[in-house]
Amino acid sequence: MDKYVISGGNPLKGKVRVSGAKNVAMKVILAGLLTDERLTIRGVPHISSVAGTADIVKPLGVTVNFTDHTLNVEGKGLKYYRVPLDIGSKYRTATMVIGPLLLRLGKAQVPNPGGCRIGLRPIDMHIEGLRIMGAKIDYNSKDGYFYASSPKSLEGINFRFKKNTHTGTETLILAAVLANGTTILENAAEEPEIDDLIDLLNKMGGDIKREKNRKIIIKGVAKLHGTEFEIMPDRNEVVTYAAAAIATRGDIIVEGTQNRHIKSFLKKLDEAGAGWEKVSEDATRFYFKDNLKSTNIETAPHPGFMTDWQGPWTLLMTQAKGISTVHESIFEGRFSYVNELKKMGADVTFFDPKVKDPENYYNFDYQERENYDHQAISIKGPVTLHDAILNSSDIRAGATLIIAALTAQGVSHISGISHIDRGYEKIDERLQKLGANIKRIKEEE
Repeated sequence: MDKYVISGGNPLKGKVRVSGAKNVAMKVILAGLLTDERLTIRGVPHISSVAGTADIVKPLGVTVNFTDHTLNVEGKGLKYYRVPLDIGSKYRTATMVIGPLLLRLGKAQVPNPGGCRIGLRPIDMHIEGLRIMGAKIDYNSKDGYFYASSPKSLEGINFRFKKNTHTGTETLILAAVLANGTTILENAAEEPEIDDLIDLLNKMGGDIKREKNRKIIIKGVAKLHGTEFEIMPDRNEVVTYAAAAIATRGDIIVEGTQNRHIKSFLKKLDEAGAGWEKVSEDATRFYFKDNLKSTNIETAPHPGFMTDWQGPWTLLMTQAKGISTVHESIFEGRFSYVNELKKMGADVTFFDPKVKDPENYYNFDYQERENYDHQAISIKGPVTLHDAILNSSDIRAGATLIIAALTAQGVSHISGISHIDRGYEKIDERLQKLGANIKRIKEEE
């Protein structure tokens, strides 16, 4: 196992280009299950989440080749319908193959999915939608597999999601694009990464339209064909580098920004008194310009403040004057990084806000959250962070700890960086070019 050793205190300066979006790159591989023809996808990051999703489809007979940042996927060899346990159980994209496999082969055997363990992350809405489309799906708790079959093609349905679900929306889109008839998804997630997947499927010959009020209409087509496509930039990376620039009192130009997708983040930067300016159509400068002011944020589905951004924002608020709050409404258990920040001297306190009708207010089953303590934190600042021995528990927690170590005085060690590798390509090397003192070494060293 590797770890990061970071000597903090250096303001980050320079330019960095963000990678293609992780949350699109994983899904375009699954689109390759829906056609015999080749998909050529550009801008794909070299991260373990993408490699892992490729490993899910390869045993099914799909060919995946990766050259530089271009991915070629060919599904003409698709003939197997069982995803190996040791691969599928690691990534949450595993159950997303059920729809395409049923459409192409009439059967699917898929293990309960993995990925970063953030809250309970149930897949009940995914399975419910597929069942209503005509799939017979049983779960075997002994071997951890979903067994699905559909002798006939899947049928179009009207389906309303109870809660906002990014992956659930994509799962049903992938199942509906070749289904018989029209599928209408209500209360569908509206993250831009979903629209990027829709753009790809439409370029392949699909008929998918998004309407207002969180509605997506999918008219099933008889066949999809191959195409070429370039995925959108990763907005989570934009936020990570922006927070790193400001927290270290630096000045970074981030290339690959699409500011229309991070409006809620930019609004909070203005509120905090942080510096940013658009320098070109796809580049934004982020910089420290004055003492930061405290803020209150609440995570929300797009176009709200994204749950993936609250960790880096919390770190940023340790450097702001006053008391800030972060209220997490999307997931339970999303504050795993807080105790790590406390090791560094952060003054953070857990609390639960008073919420009327929490079951409907929160984007998860509130009654099932007994294993998690709180849904909000208060942060008192500014504080001078110091070095510590840290451990990353998920992708965004890991990014938060990297920024914290870059901001702190002294030398910090971060273990568990395989989580960070799931979402960031060579983040250490890219930070080094910005002036960061960060090294990746073997744990035993």
